[in-house]
Amino acid sequence: MATETTHGDGLADAVGVATHSGAGNAGMPQLDPSTWGNQIFWLLLALVAIYMILSRVALPRIAAVLAERQGTITNDIAAAEDLQAKAADAEAAYDQALVDARAEAQRIIAQAKAEMQDDLDQAITKADKQIAAKTAESEVAISEIRAGALENVKAVAKDTVKEIVAAMGGTADAKTVTAAVTARMKG
Repeated sequence: MATETTHGDGLADAVGVATHSGAGNAGMPQLDPSTWGNQIFWLLLALVAIYMILSRVALPRIAAVLAERQGTITNDIAAAEDLQAKAADAEAAYDQALVDARAEAQRIIAQAKAEMQDDLDQAITKADKQIAAKTAESEVAISEIRAGALENVKAVAKDTVKEIVAAMGGTADAKTVTAAVTARMKG
């Protein structure tokens, strides 16, 4: 236990020394009115030094950076406005090209329709001529067939009349039979 007391007394002595040495001071030196003159002098000297450093070194650099940023922003805005104007011009040119292309397409369509109509008219005219030629050929053929059929009918009629007259027991000469068949065929 003696060792504990020794340690305890050593601790008390150390605390006592610290307490006695601090008792002579009046507290914090910043709050001691006798040092305020020095403190104010060094405060003013530090503020003047900081002001000089800021005004001569830091603030010009900051002003240069701000001016550079402002210049960059102004240039970017001008470039954006220029690009916007170019985009508007390009859009107007595109719209005009689109209108021109539509007009050209309409012209081409109209021209193609006109050419097709001309071709159709020529084909119809050609077909009408061919039909008229075939109709004329057919009418000639029909008239030939009618004439041939009429002759055949006359021949059959003559033969039939001769046979009927012969079947009834009479005789008919060829001139009389031909005259009778011809008169009957006329109407």
